[in-house]
Amino acid sequence: MNNLPTKLNGHLRSFMLSVPEEIEQASGIIMMGKKIKSLVFTTDICIIRNVNADAILAVYPFTPQPIITQAVMCAAEVPVIAGVGGGLTKGKRVVELAKNAEFQGALGVVVNAPTADEVVTMVKETIDIPVIVTVINEHDNIASRIRAGADAFNVSAASKTAAIVAKIREIDADIPIIATGGPSSQTITDTIKAGANAITWTPPSNGDIFKDIMAAYRDGKPHP
Repeated sequence: MNNLPTKLNGHLRSFMLSVPEEIEQASGIIMMGKKIKSLVFTTDICIIRNVNADAILAVYPFTPQPIITQAVMCAAEVPVIAGVGGGLTKGKRVVELAKNAEFQGALGVVVNAPTADEVVTMVKETIDIPVIVTVINEHDNIASRIRAGADAFNVSAASKTAAIVAKIREIDADIPIIATGGPSSQTITDTIKAGANAITWTPPSNGDIFKDIMAAYRDGKPHP
């Protein structure tokens, strides 16, 4: 008997995005009973509805707005980890956004790297879902973040990501780590070997996906 999962797909939705297979090597993180290995980094609802990631990392470069969190969670078929600020948006507003995200059904919240330790503590004391702190370089005080109440880390440090994951592992062997996978299969594998439990994948844009489709249509070919 074949022990692999049986696949059931519809025809129209068989054209979708798939996260890199290398992410399956990760151990995963069990958050509120949900096992997460892959997260897609997007707030694009079209991508969210057509990707096979385990969860959505809904972080964007503007001040967080509850209506955006709500829209993402209404569209998503998988759990959502919501960004609640910490850079441009500070202090009590971060706490209120985190509370709102929990009430809307977020699986967890992620705060930006500039978030003060005391704000991390305030968020942790206010909500009952995981608080994830972003790490962007080797100068971040990991031990201080853990003391402040960080439940997990989100490492996003470009080419230094794997090295910083390894540094966190030296400080705490067990704390869950989400990390960006980088541009290739090898960088994903290296990041997992360094100690990341889950990998964030940045999908192509709608424009990039359309290029191949439109090129096929112009040549009189069917949808790729």
